[in-house]
Amino acid sequence: MTSSALTGKLEADVEIKASPEQFHEMFAHKPHHVHHTCYDKIQGCDLHEGEWGKVGTIVHWSYVHDGKAKKAKEVVEAVDPDKNLVTFRVIEGDLMEEYKSFVITIQVSPKSEGSGSVVHWTLEYEKLHGGIAHPETLLQFVQDVSKDIDAHLTQAS
Repeated sequence: MTSSALTGKLEADVEIKASPEQFHEMFAHKPHHVHHTCYDKIQGCDLHEGEWGKVGTIVHWSYVHDGKAKKAKEVVEAVDPDKNLVTFRVIEGDLMEEYKSFVITIQVSPKSEGSGSVVHWTLEYEKLHGGIAHPETLLQFVQDVSKDIDAHLTQAS
């Protein structure tokens, strides 16, 4: 099997009511607050090394995906407040049992019309072998997390 058959990219957009800056802030500078917005999905995010919002920072996520408790250690590869973008590379944890590499990019843009924003999720990965499924359920998971975060951010307004 060729390497290109093992690599993949999944993308999804989620419309939210919160501003791009509000949503970006949650993942760039306050990922440890994400579990307060969707505890049924994310149990915690701890700072392992570095400083919140800085490239090179390592964070440890505890989450429930497909009904199972999972862990992920990720390094922050990019933080761009002008583009409301943050990129995480998974370096340890459950995903590494099936994927050679896994990169998650979150970019939030204002809606072209009206208020609110669009969260664009990109999952780029390389599977360990051809028997591994594409991470469609994980893409749905991050979309659901986006909606929970949005509900939390906009409930006070």
